Amino acid sequence: MDAAAILRETLLEKLRTRTWRAGHRIPTERALSTEFGLSRSTVRRVLGDLKRSRLITQTVGSGTYVTDQVQDALADLGPASNAKAVSPAELMSARLALEPSLIDMAIGNATTADFARMDECNHRAERAQTLEEFEQWDTALHEAIAEAAHNGFISSVFRLMSAARAQAEWGMLKRRSATPERRLEYQQEHRALVDALKQRDAERARALCLAHLVHVRINMLGH
Repeated sequence: MDAAAILRETLLEKLRTRTWRAGHRIPTERALSTEFGLSRSTVRRVLGDLKRSRLITQTVGSGTYVTDQVQDALADLGPASNAKAVSPAELMSARLALEPSLIDMAIGNATTADFARMDECNHRAERAQTLEEFEQWDTALHEAIAEAAHNGFISSVFRLMSAARAQAEWGMLKRRSATPERRLEYQQEHRALVDALKQRDAERARALCLAHLVHVRINMLGH
């Protein structure tokens, strides 16, 4: 999937999940261009496609907004694209390949604000009252680590991975496998990983990241 397609899927996901609701003002062409590493003309083309699909409206001098008929327009588009229809096994394979490999970039580029965001995710996850809330902040932590790389393309890929984690099949397997004991183990693994990142210890952070993902895969998939 090329960067323009990732941009389109990311924007559609925000609309489908109602992260962006009717009337929401979306980022500017310039902001999207910077975030996704795309030319302004490419961003303009993607936004034009969404506008023709009645998902967004653009007002000169004001900005780009989600339309009032966004849900009807999404229904007209049909089911989410195959990019989102990913099995839990495929998703875990992708995570095992991608997440440990980003550690060096995250360590090299992470700011104090990035580490504060990781701490916040861990804090919220540890105090979550439901599995769904814990999963939300679990996902947010892994996104925060990817965001610390400060690479728009990587951030976009991780948002798609997060969208795949929102699928029903993933949620079902997570609920079946997530005992209170395992959740505590995940929390401890998350804290250790963030500590290694803060210490700029790339070797330890990679090993912890890989071990955590393997642990999740075994609990969810049995291997």
